[in-house]
Amino acid sequence: GKAMSHRKFERPRHGSLGFAPRKRTKHRFGKIKSFPKDDASKAPHFTAFMSYKAGMSHIVRDVDRPGSKLHKKEVAESVSIVETPPMVVVGFVGYVETPRGLRALTSVWAGHLSEEVKRRFYKTW
Repeated sequence: GKAMSHRKFERPRHGSLGFAPRKRTKHRFGKIKSFPKDDASKAPHFTAFMSYKAGMSHIVRDVDRPGSKLHKKEVAESVSIVETPPMVVVGFVGYVETPRGLRALTSVWAGHLSEEVKRRFYKTW
């Protein structure tokens, strides 16, 4: 008959099921999760910058660590390639402190938004 095949031997599974399903994310843009403590004495300024891990590569470098057996020797190390595309401010949000934490009070959008930015806000542009 058309019976399903089976393994001859048991084996450990590959990878945690906590990371399943292994597929590309639906939202392709990052999210800044923490900001430095706000210093009210300074003027408003950028406190974070978006960047994306674009991939990995490797470099060969000389180790400068006296006492190490690798001192003055070359080692191959892995490096992350991080892309930081130009950021453009399209608006800002004013917050008000409440007993439960910060709450968004109002949003102020830029007077002139480029076509590329507007395209991001509509599913069918």
